[in-house]
Amino acid sequence: MREKVLERFLKYVTFDTTADPASKNCPSTEGQRVFAQYLVEELKSLGIEDANVDENSYVMATLKGNTEGVDTIGFISHLDTAPDVTGKNVKPRVIENYDGKDIVLNEELNIITSVKDYPELVNCKGEDLIVTDGTTLLGADDKAGIAEIVTAIEYLMNNPEIKHGDIKIGFTPDEEIGRGANLFNVEKFGAKYAYTIDGGIIGEVQYENFNAAGATISIQGRNVHPGASKGKMVNALHIAAEISNMFPANERPETTEGYEGFYHLNDLNGNVENASMKYIIRDHDTEKFKKRKAYMNEVVQKLNEKYDNRITLDLNDSYFNMKEKVEPVMFIVDIVKESMGQVGIEPLVLPIRGGTDGARLSFMGLPCPNIFTGGLNFHSKNECIPVSSMEKGSKLIVKIIESYAKRA
Repeated sequence: MREKVLERFLKYVTFDTTADPASKNCPSTEGQRVFAQYLVEELKSLGIEDANVDENSYVMATLKGNTEGVDTIGFISHLDTAPDVTGKNVKPRVIENYDGKDIVLNEELNIITSVKDYPELVNCKGEDLIVTDGTTLLGADDKAGIAEIVTAIEYLMNNPEIKHGDIKIGFTPDEEIGRGANLFNVEKFGAKYAYTIDGGIIGEVQYENFNAAGATISIQGRNVHPGASKGKMVNALHIAAEISNMFPANERPETTEGYEGFYHLNDLNGNVENASMKYIIRDHDTEKFKKRKAYMNEVVQKLNEKYDNRITLDLNDSYFNMKEKVEPVMFIVDIVKESMGQVGIEPLVLPIRGGTDGARLSFMGLPCPNIFTGGLNFHSKNECIPVSSMEKGSKLIVKIIESYAKRA
């Protein structure tokens, strides 16, 4: 599996599939459409006859079962890469037997991945580590997930003595811009349970994620010549600063971890006349999440009383904690943990401090925990992944599939 998953991954990262949040199309970029078609042809070449892609570049396929009475399960990854850093002209490099020290990604541009900044690198010492040239992201999020799924499917096809039920394969567009599940046809997919292969370091298995909401606060000021503005000017920027200061400094992303929620001001634009603030609200606990939204409404209401209703709030839920949908079928997480032990992986059960396609799919009727890809430093030019983590990812998928058959 090692050679196969590495070969696939190095091929997949040559496709530029950077998502575009400004686009209203699905997929948001043409590169995703090209990559989706490539994957369909690859799956057909392996003998998956029903591999298909729809007009929105959702790829689906089925490995037919070879035994009866087994639940149909699925494995899902996403085609796109994050728009934070370009995914065009990716130049991956394999560092054999990594020495655990700082990595010079690009000597000419003096781009370095330092152990000081990324201390988790010490755990990769002795591994064959795939890195970038420092000018792009790598694309392990989530092309490593796709490579691991396809390699596992190929292994099962080449080893028919391994008993399994029907296995569904799904690759989605635009996950990185929050649209991956928008047009996912759960009924067509046909799985009873599924797993997204979209996590980070090896061992991660996740069935809890944030409840999430997005908010836009619009402020209408009044601009008057500063030399004659007393009692007349209303500075929208000062109101924005006042709003920001009303949210606790210890409840921001940079001051929280684990199960701690936050308010995050991630965009601020404007001038004296008009200002706009964009917030995201996150919390694992449903009641705390509701209180955070209520507090934001209270802040706006209080300042509207002070500033004569110059502030409007547009607050909308984005996704919810999948824990509610997974806990009733918790055995699907237990199977993953047991399978990890069988392939020599220590399970690392952590809450996701973010969202996943699996969260939305769980609320669409498809319970869908998240499993590691093995990568580190996603969404950055310092992204990297050990080859052995991808290899173990493929082996884990095979073992999970075997476990379902044995359970039946």
